[in-house]
Amino acid sequence: MHMWGNSVTYQSTDHTPVMRLCTKDVDMFFHFQVFLRAVSGTAENPIMEPTNKCEEITEIVCLESDLQDGEMREVVMNHHKILLVRNNGEFTAVGGLCTHYGAPLIKGALLGDRVRCPFHGACFNTKTGDIEEFPGLDCLPKYKVKVEDGKVYVTAGKKMQNKRVKEMNGRVHEVSHTVVLIGGGPASLQCAETLRQNSYGGRIIIVSKDDQLPLDKTKLSKAMNIEIEKILLRQSDFLQQYEIEVWTKKEVMSVDTKAKTVIFKDGTNQHYDQLLISTGGRARPLQCPGAELGNVKLLQNYKDATEIHQISSGKRAVIVGTSFIGMEVAAYLSDKASIVTVIGNSKLPFQSSLGPDIGKMTMQMLEERNVKFNMSNGIAEIQGENGMVKEVVLNNGEVLPADIVIVGIGVIPNSDFLKTTFVEIDSHNAVVVDELMRTNVPDVFGAGDVVSFPLPLVGHKRVNIGHWQLAQAHGRIAGLSMLNRQVAINTVPYFWTVLLGKSIRYTGYGEGYTDIVFKGSLEERKFLALYIKDEEVVAAASMNFDPAVARLAEMLSIGKKITKAQAQSDDLSWLQLP
Repeated sequence: MHMWGNSVTYQSTDHTPVMRLCTKDVDMFFHFQVFLRAVSGTAENPIMEPTNKCEEITEIVCLESDLQDGEMREVVMNHHKILLVRNNGEFTAVGGLCTHYGAPLIKGALLGDRVRCPFHGACFNTKTGDIEEFPGLDCLPKYKVKVEDGKVYVTAGKKMQNKRVKEMNGRVHEVSHTVVLIGGGPASLQCAETLRQNSYGGRIIIVSKDDQLPLDKTKLSKAMNIEIEKILLRQSDFLQQYEIEVWTKKEVMSVDTKAKTVIFKDGTNQHYDQLLISTGGRARPLQCPGAELGNVKLLQNYKDATEIHQISSGKRAVIVGTSFIGMEVAAYLSDKASIVTVIGNSKLPFQSSLGPDIGKMTMQMLEERNVKFNMSNGIAEIQGENGMVKEVVLNNGEVLPADIVIVGIGVIPNSDFLKTTFVEIDSHNAVVVDELMRTNVPDVFGAGDVVSFPLPLVGHKRVNIGHWQLAQAHGRIAGLSMLNRQVAINTVPYFWTVLLGKSIRYTGYGEGYTDIVFKGSLEERKFLALYIKDEEVVAAASMNFDPAVARLAEMLSIGKKITKAQAQSDDLSWLQLP
């Protein structure tokens, strides 16, 4: 069945169109279809499902004895990788590559009926192939498995794919209900797709002040000259197919929650029945003389990234801030700018988030690429010539020549347009939501970097965390809540950063940790760091130690407690690493 506008085309088993009906006649057709199945004796099998066995291939992939319960194996069929899993005596098979960026799931963590990607933490159900934790939008393909005479057979279609779009419907034009999603990031897109996956037939409008369709902004500080087509989360034809409207270059001025109206900067307005606030955060600007000069850059969108890349080539770049953004930009520019200098107000990068030891190691990595650090310092003034940056004056009086200054000193939640509403905003400008992503105002929801939400991992304490994975998790919960399907947020934060081709993976919530236990070697840049609070592991970070962080994320997600004694022990069998 395919839907175009107000009509539906039904196809035969060989996909030849056999009937086209107006949507108002669909119910009548379904009754007719049931009648046909009854009289033909095929009531168990809908006549629209393809049954052409010639389009399938079946192969023996292993012996039944090759896999024990709780084990997985990668097999190849028709040049495609398949993940074969045995659990409770049952064999299942799904696609073998993560749908986010293609990581091999065989290197990930299997716990029960769920496998977690070793790179970025996406989780998939090994029975259905459905994505259950983010990042990523698509599910894994699922394959038929049969065991006969001690041999395991897998059946797949000849035209195999590495990912599968979860079944979604389009808009039912007789339905006037409208959902407006403010913000063009992953939370809005995930909310929109969740609605369509759950038979929502109303109008969906994503409103973005950016020039482009929703894209993977995590790439902007790691690959600043990347082509935009490579990082779009969905192509325009996909959005059109499922009738998800995206309004770009559209900035919200205010919201009237009584009239249920969004007012835009261009003077127009839009009615909503339900509203999602997923406006993310904006880069915190420098507060010093000269901060308004040309070539003082904040990295907030695709245009910013391309401009920083172009201006910095062969020039003197000063980066303010040793956050993840600042360090990733420094790594990226290390072989492109003539000089890269990082200014930080702490002694070491990542000092509060990852700890001084990892901070020292990352600092050494960048120093090996001729990145210079000026720590425990700050910018007193930026001096210019002809309106452009010329030099930077530090708090200690030192003067650095500069052609571009890139600022990465934190983020401010974009909630200013809600100041005239009754939507609750906390002292840090974050929108307050409950475990269902509801604000205190009926039919108004929040998701992503802009919200403060109750995190189950820390006893439902409200937190504001700017992780890509969390934004998608929020978007899904908000979408379900809009449909009155009450599913409380229950996710474990998962984060990653990339410096000079080396990834640091992080899971959990380590604020207030009192101790760090290291496994492996920081000197060899192959380690696992376990963050301890109240005699328990509350977070972990790693480099070249996969799938340790993925495994810990799964353990934390099911409420498993890991004691400090376990972390300190030389016996890591509890981690079940391969």
